[in-house]
Amino acid sequence: MNWIESLYRTYENCAESVGDPSDRVPLIPIAHIVQQTHIEISVNQDGIFQSARVDPLITIIPCTEASAGRTNAPEAHPLSDKLNYVAADFFLLTGVGEPKPSKTESHHEKYINLLTSWTNSPHTHPKLKAILKYLRSNEGRVLGDLCRAGIYPLETGQIPKKWSGDKTSIPAIYQSTNNRAPWDVFVRWRVFIPGDPEDRAFMDRTLWDMWISYYGDTPAKIGLCYTTGAEGRLAAQHPNRIRSIADRAKLISANDSSGFTFRGRFDDKTGDQACGVSFDVTQKAHNALRWLIARQGDRDQAIVAWALSGKNVPPLVESTDKLLDDREQEDFLGDDHEHSSSSLPHAEVAQDFALRLKKKIGGYRAELGNADKIVVIALDSATPGRMSITYYRELAASEFLDRIEQWHRDCAWFQNFGKDKKFVGAPAPKEIARLTYGKMIKSQERLQISDEVISSISKRLLPCIVDARPIPADIGRSAVKRAAARQSMNRWDWESLLGIACALYRKQNPDQNYSMSYDESRDTRDYLYGSLLAVADHIEERSLWLEVKNLEKSKRKIRDTNAAKLMQRFSQNPYDTWRSIRLQINPYISRLKSNRPGLHARLMARLDALHDRIGPGFTDTSPLSGEFLLGFHSLRKKLWHEATIHNDKDLSELNKALQDESDTE
Repeated sequence: MNWIESLYRTYENCAESVGDPSDRVPLIPIAHIVQQTHIEISVNQDGIFQSARVDPLITIIPCTEASAGRTNAPEAHPLSDKLNYVAADFFLLTGVGEPKPSKTESHHEKYINLLTSWTNSPHTHPKLKAILKYLRSNEGRVLGDLCRAGIYPLETGQIPKKWSGDKTSIPAIYQSTNNRAPWDVFVRWRVFIPGDPEDRAFMDRTLWDMWISYYGDTPAKIGLCYTTGAEGRLAAQHPNRIRSIADRAKLISANDSSGFTFRGRFDDKTGDQACGVSFDVTQKAHNALRWLIARQGDRDQAIVAWALSGKNVPPLVESTDKLLDDREQEDFLGDDHEHSSSSLPHAEVAQDFALRLKKKIGGYRAELGNADKIVVIALDSATPGRMSITYYRELAASEFLDRIEQWHRDCAWFQNFGKDKKFVGAPAPKEIARLTYGKMIKSQERLQISDEVISSISKRLLPCIVDARPIPADIGRSAVKRAAARQSMNRWDWESLLGIACALYRKQNPDQNYSMSYDESRDTRDYLYGSLLAVADHIEERSLWLEVKNLEKSKRKIRDTNAAKLMQRFSQNPYDTWRSIRLQINPYISRLKSNRPGLHARLMARLDALHDRIGPGFTDTSPLSGEFLLGFHSLRKKLWHEATIHNDKDLSELNKALQDESDTE
C-alpha cells in the first residue's frame, strides 16, 4: 500500500492548494469531483429566479460515492447535476421518453430528496435553502425558466434536438454541446445573498465543508484502514476519473457481489477483508494523483513524478528543452537553420550544455534537499473499467536528480523538431516513439502514431530514466534503421529522427565516449564512412543551391541529394554504394570549383583526408552500425559551422530557403 500512503501524505502536505482557481485541474476536497458544467442558474436568497447563462466551465461539485461512479442507474449528486436530475419538466419539454416507473425513485426525486436531506441537516447552508426554495416554488420547472431566459428555443412546445434555424444565430447551448443533445448538460448554481461576497455556490468553501461534514455523518461501515492502521469509515467505492473527467478506470475495485473473486479466501463478498481503505484516505490519495498528473505529469501516458513535500521536481518524460530554460536554449543555439551551429565554437557546445544542465539540476537540489522522498508512478488500463500500476519507485531526492541528470547528459545530442524547437539534449520518449514507430499519413505528410504505442514505448523507457537501465536494444535498432531510410519520410521528420537515433546510439554505447562535436581522432570504419557521406551530401547540397538561388522564390526547389537518396543502401553496403555516390557528385564538385574555389578546396581536402584515414576498412562490405549516423551528423554540422567562420554568403540564403520549405510543409 506504499503508493496510496505516499499520495495520502502528499495531499496532506499540499492541503493549502485545495480548490486553487489558478490550477487547470485543481486539487479537490474529499467527497467532490470535477465536472464540466454548461449552464449557470442564478437565484436570490428568497429562491427567486434571476438569470441563466451558457458558460462551459470545469467545476468542483459535491458527490456521493455512488453518484461519483454512476452509470445508468439513477444516483443523484447533491447540488450540481444534469438537467434530467434538476428539472422536473425535463421529459415534458425535451420529448425524451420518460423511463418506465420502477420501484426506485426517479432521477428528479432522488435529486430533490438528497438536497432536502442535506438542507434539513445540522450542516445546512443559506445557499442550499435558497436553491431548494426555488425548486419547490415552481415545482422544479427549471427547463421552462431556461426557455424563458433564452437559453433554449421552443418549437411546437418542445426543445428541438438539432438547430434548424439561421446558421449565423445558433444558440450558445447548441454550440457548447457539439454533437450531443442540447439538454445533455450539467447545471451549476449562483446564489445572491446580501453580505456574502462569494455568490458562486460551486466556489464557496464553506459549502464544501458543510457537504463533507454532512456526508461524514451518513451511515457507513466502520473498519480497519490498511493504510493508516486506524479504525474509520471504510470506502464503499473508490474514485475514478484519474486521468481525465471521462476516465472510468479504477485502481481499486471489489464490486464482485457474487463472491467469485474472493471465493475460498474471505467470508466478506465486498472485499473489505482483502483491502480495507478508509474513505478519507482513498479520496485524498486519488485526488492527489489526479492533481499531480494534470499539474506535472503526462496525462496521455499517465506517468508522474512528485515530491511528498509538494516541492517542484524536474519533468520526467519531457525533452531537455522543457527541463532547461527555453530562452537560454535560444541564446545557446542561435536562430539559424538546424545545419548551422550555435554561436559557440563547435567543440565547446557539449561542455557548455553540461554546465547548463548541472546548474539547472543544482537548483532542484537546493530546493528539495536530500531528505525529500520522490515517488514515480506509471498507470495503464487494459479495459475501460480497470487500471493498474505498471511502474512504481520511491527514491531519495538526490538519487532521483542524479538519474535525471545522467539521462539528459548521456542521451544528449543536437535535436531539431522544427523552427521553434531546436535544442541540445535528450528527446522526449513520446517523440522517440512517434518518429521511430510512426506511420506516414499521406494526407498530412507527417509520421503519426497511436496513443497506445506512445504509452507502451514511454513505459519501456521509464526504467532507463529512473533506474539508469540500458535502452532496449530493439528501440535503438529501429531508430537507426529508420533514420538510414531517409527517403521514407519528409525532410523535417527525418531531421528530427536523425538527432534521436544519434542520441539513443550514444546512450547505448557509453564505453565509446562519443562526443557531440566531430571527433577528428576517431578512426573507426563506420564513423569515417558516415563522415564521407556527410561531405558528399554537403558538396551536392551547396552546389544545388548555386543552381537554383537565382530563380524566383516560387520556383526554387532544393531536391534531395544523391547521398540522401542512397543513404539506406549505403548503410547496408557502404563500399559499393560509395563508389556510385562518388561518381555522381563529380559534376557538383566541378561547379563548386568554378564558382566557390575556396569552399571547393576545403571540401576536397576533407574528402582526401577521410580516404587516407579509413585505411583497410574501406573495402569491408559488411553493413554499418548506428555509429555512421554519429559521424554523418556531427561532421555535417561542423561543415556548416566552418562555412559560418569563412563568412560564406550562400549560407544564410540557403538556411532561409530550407526554413521556408519547412514552414510550407
